[in-house]
Amino acid sequence: MTMDAKTAQQALRTAWDEMIGSLQQASEAIDNPDLMPPPTSDRNLAEGYRYLMGYMHSAVERAFHSDPQRPQFRNALSAINRGTIDNADGIYFFTPIDGRASYRIHGEMGDSQHWRGGESKAGVRKAPHYLIFEATAGGLAGDSGELSELRPGMKAQTGRLDSSCIAVNAEGSFDILLAPEKPADYVGNFISTLKIVDRPHPTNPELGPERYANYVSGRQLFNDWEYEEAIHFEITPLAVVAPPPAYSAESAAAQLRELGQLVRNQVHFWNAFWTISMGSYGERPGSIPGVAFKRNAFNNINVASGATGGGMSTNLYAGGIFELEEGEALIIENRIQLPPNYIGFQLSNLWGESIDYANRISSLNGHQMTADADGVIRLVVAHSDPGVPNWLDTSGHREGFLAPRWAYSETPTPEQWPSLTVQKVAFDKVREYLPESTPVVSQVQRQEQVALRQRHVQRRFRAF
Repeated sequence: MTMDAKTAQQALRTAWDEMIGSLQQASEAIDNPDLMPPPTSDRNLAEGYRYLMGYMHSAVERAFHSDPQRPQFRNALSAINRGTIDNADGIYFFTPIDGRASYRIHGEMGDSQHWRGGESKAGVRKAPHYLIFEATAGGLAGDSGELSELRPGMKAQTGRLDSSCIAVNAEGSFDILLAPEKPADYVGNFISTLKIVDRPHPTNPELGPERYANYVSGRQLFNDWEYEEAIHFEITPLAVVAPPPAYSAESAAAQLRELGQLVRNQVHFWNAFWTISMGSYGERPGSIPGVAFKRNAFNNINVASGATGGGMSTNLYAGGIFELEEGEALIIENRIQLPPNYIGFQLSNLWGESIDYANRISSLNGHQMTADADGVIRLVVAHSDPGVPNWLDTSGHREGFLAPRWAYSETPTPEQWPSLTVQKVAFDKVREYLPESTPVVSQVQRQEQVALRQRHVQRRFRAF
C-alpha cells in the first residue's frame, strides 16, 4: 500500500513516538524496583544502560534487516551486545527462515580433525572447537517479554546438527540441507525444519501438529584462542526468490514499532527471569525448584530446556552467584567423569552480561584450564590476581553470576554428569587450599594471556 507524503509522514512520526515509548519502558527496567533490576549502585546502573543499548544494537538488525526469504546469518550476541550470561568462548549466530522452504548452508574452514577425535596439526589455522546448528519453531528467548513463553510446547526444536556429525569434504568445507523433509536420495548433512508434535499449542489450540522452524541458530565455540578461527558460512534458498518489494512508509513504521518492542520485551523478560525463575535474590513463587541460583554455591546441574531460558541444546548447565568482599575468594572444584565435547566457565554481571573477556581473564575453557594431578579442575574466583592457575577475575564486582557449561553431543546419564563444590576462603590463604604442586603464575604470564585474548576477540568478531 502506498501513501501520500503527508499520510506517510504522520504514520512514521506516530510509529517513532511508539518506539520511543517502548524504549522508555525498557529504561524503566534499569532502575524501577518493581521491574526487578539488579540492586541499585553506580556500576549496576551504568552497566544497565550499556546492556539496554546492546539490545538496541541487536534490534536494529532484527527489525530492519531480517528476511526469511533472503536469510543472512548475523551475530545474536557479541562483545558489543552481551546478555543472557553469554558464553565468552562463543560466536552466537542466527537467521530467520521459512521452515516450509529449503535452504543450503555452506561453510569453509581450517583443519577440523579434532571434530572426529583426531589430533589437529600444530600451529595451523583450525576450525572452532565445537559447532552446532539448531532449527527452532518459536521466537527467540525473551521476545514475548513474558515468563509464560517458558511453558512446555511454546517452542519446538525441529532439528539440530553438531560438529561431531558434520561431514566435511577434503577441501575443508561442508554443506547442510535445511528442509521440511529429507529427500529419499539425499545422503549429506541434513537438518529438518519440520516437527510433528503430539499435543496442542499452549496458547493457540487451533494450531495443527506441524511446527515449522522460523529460526536457525547456533554457536561456534573456541577452545584454543590462538589457532582456532571463525568459520565463514552462508545460507542460500534453493528456490528462486524474487527481489524484495520497494521499501515503504508502512514497512518502516512497522519496523520502528518492532524495534522498540524487541528492546522493551527483552529487558523486561530477563529481569523477571533472573529474579523470579532463577531466584537470584532469594527464591520466590515461580522460582524453578532445584534450579534457582544460590549464593557462593551452585544449583542442580540441568539439561538445557525452554523452562530454563533455552540455551545450547547439547549443554549441561549449572549456575550460582558469587558474593565476595575484599579479601575473600572462592575455590571451585570441578570433577569430570565423562569428558565433554566442550567445557567452559564464565563470570557475568547481574544483568547477565559476560564480564569483559578480551581484557580480563573472566572466563576459562578446557584448553585454558589446568587440571591438577588428581584430575580435579580447581578454579579461583577473586577480585585480585592470586598468582595461581585458573584465576577468574571479577573485575571488582561484589556480586555476579557463575556459569559453568559442559557440552555433550549425546546427553550422558546423570551418574556420569560432572560435579561441583565451592568453598569461600580468605584471599591470602588461597594457596593453602590448593595442591602443594600448584605453580606460580607471574604477571608477565598474565599479560601474555590477556594479549592473546585481545587478539582472538578482535579476529573473532571481525571475521564473522
